[in-house]
Amino acid sequence: MKQYITQDPWSIVETDFHRDYNEITESLMSLGNGRLGQRGNFEEKFTGKTLQGNYVAGVYYPDKTRVGWWKNGYPEYFAKVLNAANWAGIDIDIEYESLDLATCDVRDFRRELNMREGYLERSFVAVLKSGKEVKVNAKRFCSIVDDDAGAIRYSLTPLNFDAKITVTPYIDGAIRNRDANYDETFWDEVRKETGYGEAYIELRTRKTGFHVTTGMCVEIEQDGQKMDYQSQPIKYEKYVANRMTLDCQQGQETVIYKYAVNLSSLNHDSDELMRLAHEAIARVSRKGFDRMLFEQKQAWADKWKMNDIVIDGDVAAQQGIRFNIFQLNQTYTGEDERLNIGPKGFTGEKYGGSTYWDTEAYCLPFYLATADQKVARNLLIYRYKHLQKAIENARKLGFRAGAALYPMVTMNGEECHNEWEITFEEIHRNGAIAYAIYDYVRYTGDESYLTDYGLEVLIAISRFWSQRVNWSAAKKQYVMLGVTGPNEYENNVNNNWYTNYIAAWTLRYTIEAVGKVKALNPEKYADLCERIHFREEKEVQNAQHIVDNMHYPYDPERQVFLQQSDFLDKDLMPVSDIPKGQRPLNQNWSWDRILRSCFIKQADVLQGLYFFEDEFDTDTLRRNYAFYEPMTVHESSLSPCVHSIQASKLGMKEKAYEMYLRTARLDLDDYNNDTEDGCHITSMAGTWLAVVKGFGGMRVDAEGLSFSPYCPENWQGLAFKIRYRGALLQITTTQQDVTVQNFSVQPVTLRVHGETVTIAGESKQTVTIPVLA
Repeated sequence: MKQYITQDPWSIVETDFHRDYNEITESLMSLGNGRLGQRGNFEEKFTGKTLQGNYVAGVYYPDKTRVGWWKNGYPEYFAKVLNAANWAGIDIDIEYESLDLATCDVRDFRRELNMREGYLERSFVAVLKSGKEVKVNAKRFCSIVDDDAGAIRYSLTPLNFDAKITVTPYIDGAIRNRDANYDETFWDEVRKETGYGEAYIELRTRKTGFHVTTGMCVEIEQDGQKMDYQSQPIKYEKYVANRMTLDCQQGQETVIYKYAVNLSSLNHDSDELMRLAHEAIARVSRKGFDRMLFEQKQAWADKWKMNDIVIDGDVAAQQGIRFNIFQLNQTYTGEDERLNIGPKGFTGEKYGGSTYWDTEAYCLPFYLATADQKVARNLLIYRYKHLQKAIENARKLGFRAGAALYPMVTMNGEECHNEWEITFEEIHRNGAIAYAIYDYVRYTGDESYLTDYGLEVLIAISRFWSQRVNWSAAKKQYVMLGVTGPNEYENNVNNNWYTNYIAAWTLRYTIEAVGKVKALNPEKYADLCERIHFREEKEVQNAQHIVDNMHYPYDPERQVFLQQSDFLDKDLMPVSDIPKGQRPLNQNWSWDRILRSCFIKQADVLQGLYFFEDEFDTDTLRRNYAFYEPMTVHESSLSPCVHSIQASKLGMKEKAYEMYLRTARLDLDDYNNDTEDGCHITSMAGTWLAVVKGFGGMRVDAEGLSFSPYCPENWQGLAFKIRYRGALLQITTTQQDVTVQNFSVQPVTLRVHGETVTIAGESKQTVTIPVLA
């Protein structure tokens, strides 16, 4: 753990310059608006530890797979969200000395990500080798109002000298991805332009042919007055800039305003990009920095009005949840059904920036409860539009008759993950997509989704499960061989409990959905059957036989489900027995040693019990939690939130709080020594789940919406809002009672600590109920 970030309820603050941690801080200070984003890099040159990162949503490159031994069925490429042109750069030279915090002495350093208002600000005094001291303040943001634009206010004040200062704002397209398999560049230059205080460059991705035009314009003020300046345009390969030399006096503030835009052919005709970039630059520069920042603050105020979670009495917990919500809102807005939620968002390159099962399992519930219903629907539509690719993916592996295997990693529906144990074995992701359809319909009541889209996906996934199992004559049950569950510290195992369970559950839910759609819309159902050659009687009968006869490994002595058939052959021991200094295991042990150990990377059996807790009694949940939790190292970001939710369900309040802090501050405190690669965006939705479903006890079942809230011992209060079927509710919990307020027009009926209450609409009524001991 690294606890150098100041605890603050609304900001992420670094009060001293931690050079060795700079890449971590760059991740934490990332900015985004759903359309573009960037790491918290410095504007001026920095020759120390840094990962330059600017990203454009939906623009990717199919980096050719690199493996030592090619296997049939391997994907040909790994899709990567590209490190795009750096639009934030401003080189500063003071009489032949570069301003570079890697070589200067630095004092009064402060870097702040203001989450309330959505901007990054940095201030410091740099002492150059010549002894010259210069004060700098830099503020920038990615606009969520003009979502193709960003703006910078960069001020310089000489403290002990008069000098000519050369300022070079630039756009650098000669950027490489650090994770490139063959160290190749992914961009070709198409055209570039420069003018007075302006510059534009258009790049095209190799292979995929996306065009991105990045433009900038610069304004300069001294003594609060806009000034004319001499500008020298500069053009290199994939690089454009303007160079200005300014007379700066001691104590005089010089302010550089830089406006930038990114436009991609994903959203515009490529032939029109340069013209549209000129228009966009003109639009935002006319607004000016102050107006853009004001609009940014107002837009974020609207977001926080809906999404904020208030924790009274625990600054570390408060900062953690707001940081997670802030990054989720920067990453995905739900406006574009072609986009999804990469596990690193706009904060880094690791995992390729592609779509994983994390979206369905963790992110969907967040957007269901905090955004318009169309946002969650768009996440499901994204997968529906990839269905034919999922069928192709399954066909490549030998499956037939319309069976679909959704990819572990994808940008366009094709599988692009190239680790055998993940690509071919971690097939539980299919079940997460089926569960997301169920979760959406149950939460929203939108059964038309099943009719229009959902059933077709469910049938295709169920066809895969029906072919993936095989009948064991020895067990006289169906088994599933050679899989990897959510716990990736076990590969190529037989009868992973979670995978077997979610496969059988999917078949069961598909049978139910068939009956429902058949009754709701017989004509659409008949058309679907004809189009996908669905033989209802035969396929439903086969699916039901699998459901009734699936094998689930179980230990009758301990009365717990086994992660996989041979789990008890392992040397079982708690995490506390691991020698000090050997964690994280994946950075200290060989892979062979990890695979043979009992230690669990992330919730596996507990993941299934979290999804399907209504199908198990409390004693079963408790026994399995007590067995598996001590062996779990939580070296997946997706693990602690599930443990926190289950601990809350079981009344284990201290453990629930411990696991909440781990998920909420996973990146802020660098628990797993990997934040420098980028933040764990998709697991941040799990932090929200730990609060709302854990401490808030929110559930939706056949009887409707319910809450069983409580506050951890050191909290004085907890408050959050949720949307539910057109209603907007606020839940406020103290150590003594729970208050529910209805901000919507219609009345809402729900259960609080088992008591059914109806709350009138338009905030006319609040209901207060004592917290159960």
